[in-house]
Amino acid sequence: MDRPVLSVSQLNRYIAALIGGDPRLAGVFVKGEISNFSGHYASGHLYFSLKDEGGVIKAVMFRGSASKLRFELYDGLRVTAFGKVGVYEKGGQYQLYVEEIVPEGDGALWVAYEKLKAKLDEEGLFDEEHKRPVPRYPKTVGVVTSPTGAAVQDVINILGRRFPLAEVLVYPATVQGTSASPEIAAAIKKACLEKKADVLIVGRGGGSIEDLWAFNEEETVRAVYNSEIPVISAVGHETDFTLCDFAADLRAPTPSAAAELAVPDAAELKVALDKAKRRAATALSRVASAKKEKTARLSENLQRAIVKLIGDRAAETDGLSSRLYLGAKNILSEKTAAVSLLSAKLFALDPRAVLKRGYGAVFKDGKTVSSASDLKKGDGVRIVLSEGEAEAEITDVIL
Repeated sequence: MDRPVLSVSQLNRYIAALIGGDPRLAGVFVKGEISNFSGHYASGHLYFSLKDEGGVIKAVMFRGSASKLRFELYDGLRVTAFGKVGVYEKGGQYQLYVEEIVPEGDGALWVAYEKLKAKLDEEGLFDEEHKRPVPRYPKTVGVVTSPTGAAVQDVINILGRRFPLAEVLVYPATVQGTSASPEIAAAIKKACLEKKADVLIVGRGGGSIEDLWAFNEEETVRAVYNSEIPVISAVGHETDFTLCDFAADLRAPTPSAAAELAVPDAAELKVALDKAKRRAATALSRVASAKKEKTARLSENLQRAIVKLIGDRAAETDGLSSRLYLGAKNILSEKTAAVSLLSAKLFALDPRAVLKRGYGAVFKDGKTVSSASDLKKGDGVRIVLSEGEAEAEITDVIL
């Protein structure tokens, strides 16, 4: 035998190298029905087979890819799987290593969706930091949708019922087909240029993934992201998300739900306002009662303070009056005594008082004679007595 003898491992490794080196097997779409499905709970890997009428291929989806699934796999589910073909050398069998999997019919669109989603997410179009709050009481609500669809009528009716104060502006656009994405983007830009709307509802009613595809187009998503007006994405599908949902400031599962999110309920506001008014009235009544009681207490305290102040001042006045009276009395007594003393002294010095004691004053030529030497025999003198005067002549002078 000229050919070399291979071990089982060598043969399996050789086959694995052949299959792994074929570029056509490095990225393939395989359509089939899931069978023998099992999930490895410890590792997170998913194991199953894909089969059709003519054959079966084993498949594995490792935890990293399996964690991104947004639906559950089960036996009998028809799917399109994307991955690469490889060989499990230890088991000696080739199998499909699945990276992405979607329900049958959506495969190509789903892959395009995931690729664009990854691209835009990496650019930051879905970042939470970019999202703005929807105004609580918008004056004008803009609606970007088909003007002839049922969705626009539902939105208008709900907005009118919930919050009739808000004006509704419809920015018409085709929401399905090849022209839909450019028209939706243009309508959003027009609303931003007009600057009339406080919030925009962008969406349509439900449909298949093909019907809703305009809301997965890059042009639409970027228009939503770049909108200067807060956007509520309202594509009519409950479970799946369009890329516009990720880029919008707020996501609603249906246009009707978007209308309810865009405006408050006037009836609820009235009830809340009535409650607030009642609470305010009760609070004001309590405050008024408290202020009234406080004013009464302050008035009583003020009256007591005034009475006490008057009493204190009256007592002080009485004390001052008594001290003033005693002081004046003492001063008067002292002054009276001083006057009496001065009067006595003055009286003692009064010449008339001396004259009353029997003395007389002698005047010669109008001048007082104080010594006998001032007189000579024959001089005429005038004698002033306490009562009356007398004229005399000196007959003799005795020295």
